[in-house]
Amino acid sequence: MRFVEEIVVDEFLPTFRSLLAEALRDRDFTQAEVADLLGISQSAVSKYAHGEVERNERLLAHEGLQALIEELADGLASGEMTSVQALIETEVFVRELEQGGLLAQFHEEAVPELAEYGGEFAVHDPDSNLREAEQTRTSVRRGLRLLENTSGFAALIPAVGSNLVEALPEADGIEDVAGVPGRILDVKGRATIPADPEFGVSEHVASVLLAAREAGSDDRAMLNVRYDEDVIADLEAAGYTAVSFDAEAELDAAIADALDREPDADVLYQSGGMGIEPISYVLGENASAVAETVREIA
Repeated sequence: MRFVEEIVVDEFLPTFRSLLAEALRDRDFTQAEVADLLGISQSAVSKYAHGEVERNERLLAHEGLQALIEELADGLASGEMTSVQALIETEVFVRELEQGGLLAQFHEEAVPELAEYGGEFAVHDPDSNLREAEQTRTSVRRGLRLLENTSGFAALIPAVGSNLVEALPEADGIEDVAGVPGRILDVKGRATIPADPEFGVSEHVASVLLAAREAGSDDRAMLNVRYDEDVIADLEAAGYTAVSFDAEAELDAAIADALDREPDADVLYQSGGMGIEPISYVLGENASAVAETVREIA
């Protein structure tokens, strides 16, 4: 009998701590500061630095872990992230790996009977809906953090404000779309995010995203930014496909018509109407991907 928590301790922690220790040392953290952040001794940090701790090769190759390490190291180094926030992000990531991810694979390899268990109880998938919801909220948080640290993003926020949203895989209403309560606003040249992501709080941007998905788009995330010809030109120059839609037409029909003309569109935009501000809507597979697109033109 071997518990998944043992897999975390034996396989994940040494690899995770060594990677994060390296990343922090690369950002000029002292050995003592790294030890304090990770809650380990300086001698342990020294062992990590000198490659004296065995690391799991499959975890080293995991793109999600590499991205998490960079996110944590950048956040801790800049002061944008506290050690508690870093812990929470890591806990969420570990739960993802335990529930159908690489740690679940390790566990099933260590206890083959788990993979063969045929009952209704799935040991690594205790509540898939809850897991998907938390993963989506976490994805939006990561995208928001990228936007906060993007110089020039505030200038792209329209007068009505922006919102970064991401839908659950089987979303069929705005209650299945996570976004920022209220809106992201430009306050004295800085993007201001009022609260943590929640579901069902974005009516307009969520509706545009859902209309795009109903019209055939596979993308799950969207961010609205201001529209002008230069913004669209910058996006197209960066390799993205933009298509217009009629702001005064019925939303679902207008989006369906746009995607019928350009099925692979990455950007939907409308140039305004009676009492309607022109807006561009950037699509992406997740919130971080959308944020990265906007970073390219900010």
